[in-house]
Amino acid sequence: MTEGAGIRSGDLPDDLTAAEAGMWQAFRNGTTYDLSSGDTVVDDPHGGHPWGPERTVRARIVCWLLLDGPPALAGRVSSLKLTGVQISGTLDLAGGTVVPYMEMKGCRFEREILLPEARFTTARFVNCSVPRLEAARVHTEGDLHFPRCRFHNGVRLTDAHIGTDLLMNQAIVYRDRSGRSIAADGMTVGQDLQAELLESHGELSLRSATIGVSLSLRGARLTNPYTRLALNAPQLTVERTLYLTPAGVGASMLSGATPARGTRIQRFECQGGVRLDDGRFGDAVDLERARFVFTDEQELSLRRIQAPELRFLGEKPQRGKVVLSGARVGNLVDRASAWPGPGNLHMGGFAYENLVPHGPFPLAERLEWVAAATAEYNPEPYERLAAVLRAGGEDEDAREVLLAKQRRRRESLPPAAKLWGYVQDWTVAYGYRPGRAAVWMAVLWAASSVAFAHASHPPLKGGDHPAWNPALFALDLLLPVIDLGQVGFWQLRGGWQWLAAAMVLLGWVLATTVAAGATRLLRRS
Repeated sequence: MTEGAGIRSGDLPDDLTAAEAGMWQAFRNGTTYDLSSGDTVVDDPHGGHPWGPERTVRARIVCWLLLDGPPALAGRVSSLKLTGVQISGTLDLAGGTVVPYMEMKGCRFEREILLPEARFTTARFVNCSVPRLEAARVHTEGDLHFPRCRFHNGVRLTDAHIGTDLLMNQAIVYRDRSGRSIAADGMTVGQDLQAELLESHGELSLRSATIGVSLSLRGARLTNPYTRLALNAPQLTVERTLYLTPAGVGASMLSGATPARGTRIQRFECQGGVRLDDGRFGDAVDLERARFVFTDEQELSLRRIQAPELRFLGEKPQRGKVVLSGARVGNLVDRASAWPGPGNLHMGGFAYENLVPHGPFPLAERLEWVAAATAEYNPEPYERLAAVLRAGGEDEDAREVLLAKQRRRRESLPPAAKLWGYVQDWTVAYGYRPGRAAVWMAVLWAASSVAFAHASHPPLKGGDHPAWNPALFALDLLLPVIDLGQVGFWQLRGGWQWLAAAMVLLGWVLATTVAAGATRLLRRS
């Protein structure tokens, strides 16, 4: 019987093996075709136990069924559902339109799967062993699932369009010849991309990908000792949240659910650089308990990302850098122990609106956090922190930050200016503690009043003059602009002249400091 005649009549083609004939009938009936033996060791598609011809079907026959299969039996819907089947040859559906539902569980593919520019409704591969998946520009109206699958030479999903969910939970993917484990640049996923507990050995590339809801890499382990990046996802768009967080280990765990007490936890771990530059995230970037293992040249790059919330709550990287230059977030949720030390943190142009620390994060440590991000003096991180604190009603802390800014600036000045800076700091704290200036004025007034009580003070003119009052005379010297009617009527000589000049100079400095401090207290930015 010819293939065309078999399709028209629904009868079995003559050249089918027994396994293929059973698959053919199961397709027409819409039932699952299960060739597993019941022995978990033998049935493991990733194991070394050979599967004989009784469990093997040709990839050409599978393609025939999917692209131009026989009609369903009366009252049935044709579908290809295989369990424990070995597919020999290359499964080539490139450019084809697959209408029947397809689901393969625990299957073993001898050669690669080719799906470039193919169109599906929904396709599911569960716990399958696949040498390589080529699926550039594949299009599905529904889901595309690969949970617990193993890909030995990488996955290519470049410019793929997934109508609803892409599921790769617990998949294991090894790199291809270009060093990539998953190449999904330009991919669009209508809803969620779930890759929880994923193992990626190579570069996971999601450049310019768009995820309609959330991207979950909970509990994933990304390893790439071959090149700089383990996760390469610049210009990534996620409409909700990017999760680089822990996941509960166990078959009963629901995706995204909070693990029950006593559940073993596997946190997200990345051995290799991470690049999320220019990403857009609708809700948050969540790094709860994430662990990054970098070399000195690698980094967690969050340059110019935009997100309402950044949850920087992972483990402090021991090496490498964290870069937030140009990033803009609403809430910065962090803990003191998550940030790297001096030289390994870069925050130039990093803008945040609110600080939400988890655990103790005193101001002294927050200032160390800013200092760690500025190898050389840069006022912007200090001014940003002060503005956020002031907006939250913490004016005293904001002044401490600005004082720390002046002290940091002083270290970059020449010796003379640095000395003057120390004088300003010791006397009036650069004007950020105006109370100290008022105390100095009071001390100087009292000391000079006592001193001038012993000074010789003949009148400049023999005519009318006020009575000598050393306290008012000292105060008249100290207070600029205000005239108390003492200075200008008395003549001082020698050291008393120098003392009077010093009092005028100190009065201008201290009064200006008090006025500036009062202005800062009254002003609200």
